Amino acid sequence: MKKLALNFSATPKLTDTLIISLYQNELDDPILAKLGVQHLVAPLISQGDFSGKLAQTRTVYSDTPQRLVLVGLGERDKLTVKKSLSAQSAAIKALENTGAKQIIDASVLHYPSSCNQAWSVLQHTQNWQRNFYEYSHPSRGEHSPKQSAITEIIYPLDANDTLTHAAQQGQASALGMALTQDLGNLPSNICTPSYLADTATALAKDYGFKATILERDEMIAMGMGSFMAVAQGTVTPPKMICLEYWGAEKTDAPITLVGKGVTFDTGGISLKPGAGMDEMKYDMCGAATVLGVFKSLGELKPNVNVVGIIPATDNMPAGNAIKPGDVVTSLSGQTIEILNTDAEGRLILCDALTYAQQTYQPKCVIDMATLTGACIIALGKHVSAILGNDQTLVDELKTASDYTYDRFWQLPLGEEWDEQLKSNFADMANIGGREAGTITAAQFLARFTQDVAWAHLDIAGTAWQSGTNKGASGRPVPALVQYLVSKQA
Repeated sequence: MKKLALNFSATPKLTDTLIISLYQNELDDPILAKLGVQHLVAPLISQGDFSGKLAQTRTVYSDTPQRLVLVGLGERDKLTVKKSLSAQSAAIKALENTGAKQIIDASVLHYPSSCNQAWSVLQHTQNWQRNFYEYSHPSRGEHSPKQSAITEIIYPLDANDTLTHAAQQGQASALGMALTQDLGNLPSNICTPSYLADTATALAKDYGFKATILERDEMIAMGMGSFMAVAQGTVTPPKMICLEYWGAEKTDAPITLVGKGVTFDTGGISLKPGAGMDEMKYDMCGAATVLGVFKSLGELKPNVNVVGIIPATDNMPAGNAIKPGDVVTSLSGQTIEILNTDAEGRLILCDALTYAQQTYQPKCVIDMATLTGACIIALGKHVSAILGNDQTLVDELKTASDYTYDRFWQLPLGEEWDEQLKSNFADMANIGGREAGTITAAQFLARFTQDVAWAHLDIAGTAWQSGTNKGASGRPVPALVQYLVSKQA
């Protein structure tokens, strides 16, 4: 995906395209006079061709600029973050299939009262850069890729460090999201654990990270009985993928990101229904998120230490696959009765969480996983669930998610739900019944994170979309990038 040129100029020379946003019933905005386009807008307003309703657009062609795009924001006092983002999307869509190259985006000057100018720059930049994304792997076959002539976005603002950093973060987040989307969208016969490992190795080479890949024999020797139990039914080699980014002093303990990497989930012996099973290629979107965040880190180079850990495997119903009723011993030494082989994500994550603590002594651990269908029932496709044992960490992540509008919603943990994991034959069962499935899944993971600040993100509802717009979303890369940037030394 090509990178846009981003520039600031308080008094820009008009280019081929100018975008201006206007509030409904406030169509005499001073920006029209400042940019010298009142004469182009006045006829539209007087003839009722533009009213400023939310996401309404009109394009006017002239000599200078060649095209003027007006976008409506609706009423000023009713402008929310969601409405603001909708208006941005409408303006971008208005320029699809045009020859626009250099765009002065004056719509960046208007934003909700709860936000600020840096937020507006970040969101506009992220959305402009994301507009270039298209899944175009050769596996898609012959098609006509999306074409866009846009090369540069100019914001009519005086440049300063805050705004420059906001633009850089927006662009880096979009580039990270694109990698996450590509990995999620790939078919599982291509995006295998080895493919994820190769992607991590390529990122390490491009950006100077350290990459370590653990193989099956090594993990068996270490005692990762829970992870290896899930992997024993697949001929595709499992991997434990580790990436290290050291942007601060080495004495500063790293923030560790752990991403579920089930590259295809049949459910194992507890086989899933056939309808919609093709979407189980997206069960590695936690892993894809970690790799996308590292792409963003490589672009931004913030002063923070981050480790990424990805347990990657298929979950298959083979003759040697784990069975309901089997008992396995995790890397932590705790034993697990496997009552449902389709609750495999927590089985690979628990060993990864233990490995993270033993190897890196992190200051905190954040895991992300397409873990439970119950999360979709509870929260739909709009927000990710967050649970954790450290309220400060949870609050900081929620703040980052609210700022980026890549939102998290907290669900509780507690002894009441932990009791649902009791087993007569092991230290715990891997499921807790139908009730509170998202919470009991996190409660399971909490048993492996008792000695570290930990937060769990269930992204089952937000990592991809079904239906006519089927595809990976790239979430929650923006929220995690915002959190990591906020923790710079």
